[in-house]
Parts: sequence; structure tokens; C-alpha cells
Amino acid sequence: MDDAKQTLLPHPGEMTSVNVLLISTYELGRQPFGLASPAAFLRNAAAQVACLDLSVQRLDHDAVKHADLIALYVPMHTATRIALAVLDKVVELNPSAHICAYGLYAPVSAEILRRHGVHSILGGEFEEGLVALMRRLRAKLEAADAGARADAGIVGVETQAEPEISLARQRFLVPDRGDLPPLAEYAHLTAADGSRRTVGYTEATRGCKHLCRHCPVVPVYGGLFRVVQPEVVLADIEQQVGAGAEHITFGDPDFFNGPKHAAEIVGALHERHPDLTYDVTIKVEHLLAHADLLPLLRDTGCAFVTSAIESVDDRVLEILDKGHTRDDFVEVVRLFDAADLALQPTFVAFTPWITLDGYADLLNTLVELDLIDNLPSIQLAIRLLIPAGSRLLELPEVDDLVGEFDPISLGYPWDHTDPRVDELQQDIEALVEHAGEDASRREIFAQAWELLRGHLDHPAAALPPVPPGRSRPTIPYLSEPWYC
Repeated sequence: MDDAKQTLLPHPGEMTSVNVLLISTYELGRQPFGLASPAAFLRNAAAQVACLDLSVQRLDHDAVKHADLIALYVPMHTATRIALAVLDKVVELNPSAHICAYGLYAPVSAEILRRHGVHSILGGEFEEGLVALMRRLRAKLEAADAGARADAGIVGVETQAEPEISLARQRFLVPDRGDLPPLAEYAHLTAADGSRRTVGYTEATRGCKHLCRHCPVVPVYGGLFRVVQPEVVLADIEQQVGAGAEHITFGDPDFFNGPKHAAEIVGALHERHPDLTYDVTIKVEHLLAHADLLPLLRDTGCAFVTSAIESVDDRVLEILDKGHTRDDFVEVVRLFDAADLALQPTFVAFTPWITLDGYADLLNTLVELDLIDNLPSIQLAIRLLIPAGSRLLELPEVDDLVGEFDPISLGYPWDHTDPRVDELQQDIEALVEHAGEDASRREIFAQAWELLRGHLDHPAAALPPVPPGRSRPTIPYLSEPWYC
């Protein structure tokens, strides 16, 4: 038996059909792995599964009404906020269904999700938990009289038997993407030559070895990570290439949590599909520790590497427990230049500890390192989010500055001690939001610089020119930029 395709089999006697509806609300313009993977597990356990991705589809009222189990995937903050509104509609349409929320943000948002009608919460490695929950519902249905399903009170499975957070090592199945919208309906990659490439998405690992204070992975995985078996990853990519994928985004929180695992996958991938490109996310600490693997990424088709730099202020980096310094960031830029590999940095540009001069330093640093074209413009406006469960709340100085948890924004609100900083953030966010499609990253950056100058109470220089001889060619970029 092929372990990549079959590991869970239906129990003997499991004949009653359980209708499962898996719903994704938003995942950065990606075809959701978080629907395709559990769909494979549930179908392998003889459930009837339908999938809806509300980022490109409408909520199917009939599918909701006929479902016994409705499970919403909440892998990120934005997806969870959208899910709250969807939940209200789902409960209205089918009050007898058992409702589950699963994914990274389910455990940390459990209280508010339950207030909106969720009965079960599954975080971490959720596939086997969904199968176990489905089987409990099946047993309840089998105990009910034939034809009395509508009166069976499916929501009567009140006590959650499955752990809210499971870090069990799973034997993954190849994700079942058969009823998901075509890849062409999702975000695309604009290559360096200006051509568009259809993008697929997969995951080679989950969780992370590290404990960055602001990271939403940490409250769930606590410094652990789990691998998806290489043959499963490669088979998933294979089916997406067959469906038209020309580029693959690896959604791992950090692709180098398992560097040997990563090297095996990209090596085999390039051997099978030498024209396929891909992108990954890797933290500065790992880029320095495994700099010898950068040429491998380049030679196997890596279009760019996203790295969460977050700040160029060492004090802020220490508060966030990022594990790197400003000088480390500069060294990574040097290593990428030497390897002829594209770096896409991300930042939490606005924190309670940034100053206007500090923001000016960030912009100056981006100019000096010739990274303006590498940076998605939204990264100039990102404001620190402090969600439930954040390790930042362990710091007395953070506890003193935040307000009561906001169930609408799903975070702890904070105001900067200098109102001009908050005003600047709002101005730059509006600038990015309303910039025309034809506005280049450099044009938006220059406008952000002018906004900064308008908020300073001392004269500031005009935007300095990019150092001669340093300008890089346009790097590839996704039409849906990274943010939480």
C-alpha cells in the first residue's frame, strides 16, 4: 500500500453517511491546503465531503443546510475575523449541524468562536481530529432511528473528546483538491520578465522551532514543528502541476526548520520539473546558519525568499525575541547578493517602541540596501497585532500599554505614546490601500517618505538616491502580498 495515498481506512461497519462541509474564508489568495488535506482524510474515512473557499466562491446555502458537520478553517487573523460573520449565517441556516473551527487561530480564538456557535476546536495537527469528530457524529447518527436524522440533535455531541491542540505526528495523505476552484482563480506570480505564472500552494512542515513573541504559531506549537512526508509533498505538487501550476508557494512558517527535509524536496522537485519555480519563507537566523544552502535554492528554481525581518532596531528585535540583529539582516542581504538570490523582507514597521526617527531609519536602511523594489508596499504600513495568547503579553511593559481584548478586531488594542506615529501609520496604510494598480513600489515608497517628512517636527532630507551600481532587477512577486 502506498503510504502517500492510504493510511486511514474506514472502520468495519461504517456505513452511515456523514455529510461534511469544509469552509475556508481567506488564505492570501491561495488554493487552501487546509481544505484539501482534511478532505483527503475524511473521504478516506468514508465521509461525504464538500469544500467551499469563500475567497472565490459564494456561501452555498444548500450545502450548509444538508451538512451534519460544518468545519471552518481559520489559519490566520484575517480569516478568523471573516469566519465570525460566516458562522452567524451558518448557524442560522443549519442550527442542528455540529460546527467546528480548526487551524492555527482556532485555539487562541476559542472563546469568541464558541460564542458564535462553534462546538469543537481543533488546532495544530487537525486532520486526524476531524476524522475522530466525524466518527463520533456518525455513531450518534447510527444510534438514531432511521429517517430521524433531522431530529437526532447532532449538536448534542457537546463534550469535545478531541484535544483542542494536537501535536501528534501524522502520516499525511495526498491532499484531495478535486472540488476546489481552479488554480487560475487564485493569486498569480509576476516573474522578473513581466510574465504571469499560475501559482500552486503546499506545505512541507507545520509549526516552528522558535518562540518569537509576536508570532501566532508559538501559542499553538510552542517551539515544535511537524513534517509532511516528502512523498506526499511531491505528489501534491505533481497534481497541481497537472492542473496548470507553474510556480509553487511553500506555506511553511519556516522552510529551514528541517533543512535536510527542505533540501530533499526542492532537489527532487527540480529534477522532476526543471522549469517550475517556487518561493519559501525562512527566518534570518536560519539563513545565516544554512547559508551553504542558498545556492541550492537558486539552482532549483527559488524565485524569492520571504524573511520576517520585522525591524532594524535592535531593541525592538530583542523585545520580539527574533533571534537576529540589524547587522544579521545586513549580512543576509550580502549573502543573497552573492548567491544571486532574491530576498523579500517583511516588517512590523509600527510598534509601541518605534519613533518617527526610527521609522526614518527604517526607510533609510531600505534605500541604503537597495531593497525598495523587494518590499511589498503594504510592509511599510504593518502595525503590531497582539492577538490572544501572544507571548508579548508576558512582558509587563506590554501588559501596561494594551487595553481590553477587542472581540471584533481579535486583538489587544494599543496606542502609541506619540500620536504622530499612529497618524503616520494610518496615512501610509491609506496611501498603500488607494495606490493605483500602475503605481510602482518606488513611487509608493517616495510618497511614504514625504508623509514621514510631514509628521516630523524637524527638517528632514529628501529621499536619498539609490546608491549607483546597486540597483537590482525587478524581483518576482505574488499578486496577493504577504500579511497576517
